[in-house]
Amino acid sequence: MAAGKKVRNVAKKTKGKMKETTGEAVGNERLAAKGAREQMASDANQTVQKAKDTLKH
Repeated sequence: MAAGKKVRNVAKKTKGKMKETTGEAVGNERLAAKGAREQMASDANQTVQKAKDTLKH
């Protein structure tokens, strides 16, 4: 996986985790759900990138 894409995915996952934690701490379900969605999107992107890398080699 390209290093830049990996860094972006990790940053997006971290940002999502922060939103989820903050949302849970203040009782904002919408923010917590948004954070969880961002984490899932990041995981999906990372899986796609890994699959692409596997098929290249």
